[in-house]
Amino acid sequence: MESIIMHIDTNNAFLSWTAVKMLEEGSKIDIRNTYAVIGGDESKRNGIVLAKSPLCKKINIKTGDTIYQSRLKCKDLKVYEPDFKYYAKKSNELFELLKTYTPDIEVASIDECYIDYGKVKNMYGDEVSFAYKLKDEIYKKLGFTVNIGIANNKLCAKMASDFSKPYKVHTLYDYEVNIKMQPLPIEKLFGIGKKTVPKLKELGINTIKDLADFNLLTLKKHFKNQAEVMINSAKGIGDNKINSDIWHPKGIGHEFTLAYDTNNIDVIEENLLLLSEMVAIRLRRESKYAYVVSIIIKNKDFIRKSHQKKLDIATNETDVIYKTSKDLYLKYFKDEKIRLIGIRLDNLTLEKVSQISLFQEEESHNEKLDHVLDNLKEKYGYNIISKASIYKNSNKKNRRGL
Repeated sequence: MESIIMHIDTNNAFLSWTAVKMLEEGSKIDIRNTYAVIGGDESKRNGIVLAKSPLCKKINIKTGDTIYQSRLKCKDLKVYEPDFKYYAKKSNELFELLKTYTPDIEVASIDECYIDYGKVKNMYGDEVSFAYKLKDEIYKKLGFTVNIGIANNKLCAKMASDFSKPYKVHTLYDYEVNIKMQPLPIEKLFGIGKKTVPKLKELGINTIKDLADFNLLTLKKHFKNQAEVMINSAKGIGDNKINSDIWHPKGIGHEFTLAYDTNNIDVIEENLLLLSEMVAIRLRRESKYAYVVSIIIKNKDFIRKSHQKKLDIATNETDVIYKTSKDLYLKYFKDEKIRLIGIRLDNLTLEKVSQISLFQEEESHNEKLDHVLDNLKEKYGYNIISKASIYKNSNKKNRRGL
């Protein structure tokens, strides 16, 4: 069976999803066509840009810039606060739509994933034609656009989806690597970080082809064990195995790459809250509970680490998952700059078996409340109502209630 991998990547996710939300609420302005950014607390000088519109990109406003810096570049700039709960909803909607076509889905981040199309090609036909239909279906049903890259492995599918944006389909089959990929500047190769580029250029490696043709033993002197991976990537050699654990009934998880390496506690807490909401909603949809909460990180050196906690009482509550994951982060990872973060729930059960405790009544109340909120959001919109405890600031006490 031929290996055909698709990479589906949401165009400018946070800004697009905020635009969709505003249009749903009656806005006459599509902020995707204005000078707009999604950013943190503007009252702080260190509030940062999480996403920017195409117009902002043209005037060199970058993800990770402070809002203060960005306003110096554009006096008409509009700043919109992120809505991570809504982003979780749109992300889940995307993955659930894809799930109707194939169970072989690997989530790479909140706004992108890979699917193994080779296994279902006999059902849906030519992959390029299907990709065009899929991107149009996503826009029609969910209100935002995606790019789709098609290739014989995940690396090339990822590269293809990034060729030109937005709302495009690109291919990068094995036989196209030397034509479409290798002439590109070395900084365009997926997996090559900003700090690595100057070191490669010092060695005379300016294009992806230069790296593909470079002597492995010489490169190893500078990059050790990473050298072989780098050269293979430049040759278009990559993994074609789809890790669909997210859909596997033995465990539920989400993880995604951050916009930049960070150990900023506010940024980390926002992402943990988003991840907690995503996994909790899926758990409740399957009427399951989890005994084990794990937090996964990949640090700035690409080293992957994880720690987990076994709960005395199985849970599907967003609050409990969020608090547990935050405690794990603060205990094990708070001093590390990280580039990827994730939460995984394991030891799933259909029954909530626990010892009687003073808190059991409150836990039962919260579980019922989560289900009520899920149903209200499905019926009336995702932001119709939420528990106050979900929106607490990191420097305030946790408060339960509506």
